[in-house]
Amino acid sequence: MPEGPEIRLAADKVARVLVDQPIVEVALELPTLKRFEKRLTGRRVTGIDTRGKAMLTRFDNGLTLYSHNQLYGRWFTTRRPKMPKTGRQLRVALHTPTHSALLYSASDIEVLSERAVKRHPFLSRIGPDILDSALTADEIIERLSSMSFCNRALGSLYLDQTFLAGNGNYLRSEILWAARLDPSAKPGQLDKADLRRLARETLRISRRSYRTRGVTAPPKQAKERKALGMSYGQYRFQVFGREGFDCYECGAAIERRTMGSRNLFLCRVCQNA
Repeated sequence: MPEGPEIRLAADKVARVLVDQPIVEVALELPTLKRFEKRLTGRRVTGIDTRGKAMLTRFDNGLTLYSHNQLYGRWFTTRRPKMPKTGRQLRVALHTPTHSALLYSASDIEVLSERAVKRHPFLSRIGPDILDSALTADEIIERLSSMSFCNRALGSLYLDQTFLAGNGNYLRSEILWAARLDPSAKPGQLDKADLRRLARETLRISRRSYRTRGVTAPPKQAKERKALGMSYGQYRFQVFGREGFDCYECGAAIERRTMGSRNLFLCRVCQNA
């Protein structure tokens, strides 16, 4: 499933063709949304935001198109009248005079008022977006130290969208490895230096993944590994998906563990509690 960086990259792509453009035609294929087609036609998109794995397309009449990325939901952008060749089912089509933004396969789609956005059952309970430029290391430390999260194992906590929205499986493994922390450790067991390092790596790894379109390894290292003929999966990540391969830091074998019903990858030497 796409994680925060991938959702934000998709939002950027949609924003490039929709923001500040007149929407000349709208198709909302879910029956419950048909009544909004006329209200969105002729409007302009003022901005596209993400909250974790949800995308919010905001219109100049105060309405917001909410779409949550399920396993198969995907946005496409194309020049009109070209349409992508896909076996997916079209759910939303927003057309400007020159381009189209098309959402296929997703089922969790709503059109919301500003008030409804604030009261939305999903948006109101998730944590701050991991890619929010206003999010700071101090805020992450405060959340890690709170009663809600301080007694949770890091390996489980770093999948919880109420802690940080947009965090996901590969980011979890990469962040904990970079912070040199055992996934079974709890925030309440960490000292100030550990918490500060974890918070900084949380921001650094997630933002790097966004900038590099999914590469969490430092750019120089990734480039060197690619030049050696390594596969994308090998040079892209430090530990994720590398079970049995040598740790790039210490040479020990990378191990796989299951936490939160998902595979987690770690180096027991570098992440020795």
